[in-house]
Formats: sequence, structure tokens, C-alpha cells
Amino acid sequence: MCLQIPGGWLADRFGGRWFCGCGLVVSSVVSLLTPTAASIHIVVLVLLRILAGICEGPMPPSVQTLLARWSQPKYRSIVISVNKSGIDLGAVVGMLVAGILCDFGFAGGWPSVFYVFGMAGCLWCIFWFLFCYSSPSTHPWISKAERQYWENVLGTVDSASRQRTPAPWSQIFTSIPVWALAVATFSQAWGFTTIQTCMPMFMYDVLGFNSLKNGVVCALPYLALCAFNPLFGFLTDWLRSPGRLSTKVVRKAFIVTGFAVSGVSSIFVCYTDCSRILACLFFCLAVSGSSMSFPNIIANVHDLSPPHAGILIAVALTAGSLAQVGGPLVVGEVTQQHSTYDDWQIVFYICAAMYAIGAAVFVIFGSTERQSWAEPQKQPETTTK
Repeated sequence: MCLQIPGGWLADRFGGRWFCGCGLVVSSVVSLLTPTAASIHIVVLVLLRILAGICEGPMPPSVQTLLARWSQPKYRSIVISVNKSGIDLGAVVGMLVAGILCDFGFAGGWPSVFYVFGMAGCLWCIFWFLFCYSSPSTHPWISKAERQYWENVLGTVDSASRQRTPAPWSQIFTSIPVWALAVATFSQAWGFTTIQTCMPMFMYDVLGFNSLKNGVVCALPYLALCAFNPLFGFLTDWLRSPGRLSTKVVRKAFIVTGFAVSGVSSIFVCYTDCSRILACLFFCLAVSGSSMSFPNIIANVHDLSPPHAGILIAVALTAGSLAQVGGPLVVGEVTQQHSTYDDWQIVFYICAAMYAIGAAVFVIFGSTERQSWAEPQKQPETTTK
């Protein structure tokens, strides 16, 4: 969390290829070393995890920097949605593969999880550095026509002068649309993380699911996300194409609707009367609401200032990281004594309230207009006598 904003600034200035790739390399190596570190001492294991966290901090901003320089603005919502689907699918596949390896893997079971994922990450890094470059202007393989195409599409996002220009820190941190985006990200992260944390506990404590059924049921909403993300991304870009609706209307409508679906579904979980089928249905709806809201929240970064996408997404994700810490803490505080149905109702009402606050703030103060500080300021010319 602490390195997201510096990482975003560095990615905007020097490109996202190295920061994202190096973070993946370090994470993969840490994964390979984890079983050995665990056998040596807990301190060694903790230090390795801290190293992984430090190197992974700049990765999300770096991805948005790459998307800003490798995607057309009119298709950006679908690109971000497909990227989000990959994250969700990776989480589901990772959990399933990890479970299989723990039961049937080599090296005693659980160590094989870290070995397999670490080797897969190292292999992927080879392809990453071979084929991924920070921008069209730095890619050695594309043709002049393709490079010219991207220059025409992206304008100054990929220019050398853009990279040399100091970041407008004061304008960013005093920008009302940026703060509205941060609040919306905080609300979305609070609700999503709370639901993500609550679901296995609620299914086990209140509905009585065993571990196997719990794992299968909890995976269903994320499979739904993988399907709905591209669908709503395509719908977003289609609606905001010329002759239909403005980007401002589409962004706010999708974010508010997604928040409403997630928040209302969370409340409805409180009134399922311990029905397993209804609870699963409303959990799926609550998680699926993110397929409408979250890609549009991320895309709003590119609306405001594509050249500073790394910094802006880092600011937003830092607010989201605070919510990811606060949400589970509140869940633990409310349910630590009894974990009863009434206690969980409090959790879900807080979750719905967070969604309502985020929706209201973004509707009132959010914007999709390109900000005045998005472009480099012209330096005064010096004359010689």
C-alpha cells in the first residue's frame, strides 16, 4: 500500500514494463523460496513476504500505465473489464489448483503449491519481457504504420516530453474528481472485501456448510464475475459511443447501479431466514454488482488523465487498501463474540451503507472530463540577447 503512489509515479515516468515485470519476478522467486524459509524460521518467512509485498505494490499502477499506452480510449472499458476477468479467473483457478496440490502434490503437499506457482510465474516472466513493452514508441517490433497509428490515437500520453514533465501533485491532491474517485474506490473495496471475507464465515457459522461445499459455493460468484466483466465492459463502451450516451452518464449510471445491486443484495442476505439457496443467490448478486462498478471506477482514471493513470490509480487503490484493512476488522469486531445471524445483519447493513455513501459522492462530485493538468504545461521560452 505504501509504495503504490511512488510506484504509480515511476510507472508513468519510466513505463510499466519493468515495474510490473520485476514485481512478478520477485513474487515468483519468493514463492519458490517460501517452503525453505518456513523450515528455517518464521522470521525468514515474514521477511520474504514483506519483500514480496514491497515489490508487488507498484504492479497495479503499472498495469494501468500500460493500458493507457496500449488501448484506444473508446475501447478502454472492455479492455479493463477483460483484465479484471483475468484476475478473477486466476483467483478461482489458483484456489482450485492449490487445493488439489495440497492433497495430492509432491514435496509433502502444501510446499508443491509454492513450487508450482513460483515456476509458472518465472516461466511467464520470460514471455513478459520478450513481448511486453511500456509503450508503442519503445517497442522494437511494430511497424512504422502501427507506431504512427498509436501516436495519433494516444496523443501526448506516449510522448517523451510527457515523461520528462513533473507530476502535478498539488493539482492531483486538490482535485475534487480525484477525491470522488478515491471515495468510490474505498466504498467498493469495503463492500467487496467484506462480502469476500464474510461469505465463507457466514456459510460456515450460520448456514452450516462444510469446508468442501463452502469452497465450491464461494467460487461461484467469482466465476460469474469472469463472465459478466467483459459483458458489461462491452455494454459500457457501446453505450458511450457517438450518438448514444455521454461517458459521464454511462460511468455514473453503471457505478451507481453496480453499488445498488451489491448493497441491496447484501441487505437481502439478512432476510433469507437461513435459506441456503437464497443466501447463495444474493451473495452471487452482491459480488456480481462489482462487474458493473469496478471496471468503470478504474476507467475513470483514464477519463481524468491518461498520462497520469499510474498516479491516479495508485491514489484510488491506496484508499481501497485502507478499506480492505478496515472491512475485515469491523467484521471481526462485530462477530467475535457470538457470530450469530443478528450480528451478521449489522455487518451487511454497514456494507450497504458504504456502497450508498460511495454512490452518492461519485454522482455529486465525480467527473469524466479530462482535467486541465492532464497535459504538460508549456514552459516559457527563453530568449538570448
